[in-house]
Amino acid sequence: MTEVLVARGLTVDVHLTRKQSLRTVDGVDLVVLAGAAHAIVGRSGSGKTSLLSVLGLLDARFTGELRLGGTDVRSLSDAARARLRNEGIGFVFQSYSLMPQHTALQNVLLATEYGPRSRRGGARARTDASRRALDQVGLSDKAAAFPRQLSGGEQQRVAIARALVNEPQLILADEPTGALDESTGEQIMSLLIDRARRAGSALVIVTHDPLIAARCERRFSMSGGRLEQVAGEIR
Repeated sequence: MTEVLVARGLTVDVHLTRKQSLRTVDGVDLVVLAGAAHAIVGRSGSGKTSLLSVLGLLDARFTGELRLGGTDVRSLSDAARARLRNEGIGFVFQSYSLMPQHTALQNVLLATEYGPRSRRGGARARTDASRRALDQVGLSDKAAAFPRQLSGGEQQRVAIARALVNEPQLILADEPTGALDESTGEQIMSLLIDRARRAGSALVIVTHDPLIAARCERRFSMSGGRLEQVAGEIR
């Protein structure tokens, strides 16, 4: 499998005061593979969200090596890092992070304005791609609906469509089912994993739920900022 993301010795120190700091990520080594689902499991405060922020190029305050698609992230300017993030990474959050004043279609369309589709085919092509993304998650009939008119599961499906519309090489999901009931959560997980695999994208899911982790081919446990790969069941 192709290596989409490679991290070596990744370390994050959060400075609390001038003399005090907290190490939230401690020497993490991680290889993320195309077409595979990866789960990172850990309790609150274990460093999962801090790690995801760095992997998603949202936080540049780290030491160590980080490569996305073969590009050394450390060598990039802020603008180049933002461009790589917009073009190569799709995000799915627990809170959905939809714009309430925009319809489902418009929320997906927003993602195309800054990604690679912004340079391909104009507004019509971007709209068509956004409609296809909604159709792929089973929401073609909800394109004109606003977030307040959608259930939690439907809102998360819009978020998944938004994450996939630019065909990113990496999808990062932070507790994507945390706000959903068990049945809806299972549907969302199946959809997310299936769509990522079909697209050949690498999927990284941060979760505290071992049942979600069990559905991923590659599983990791995080504690005290350290990451370890787990071969068997995570408890």
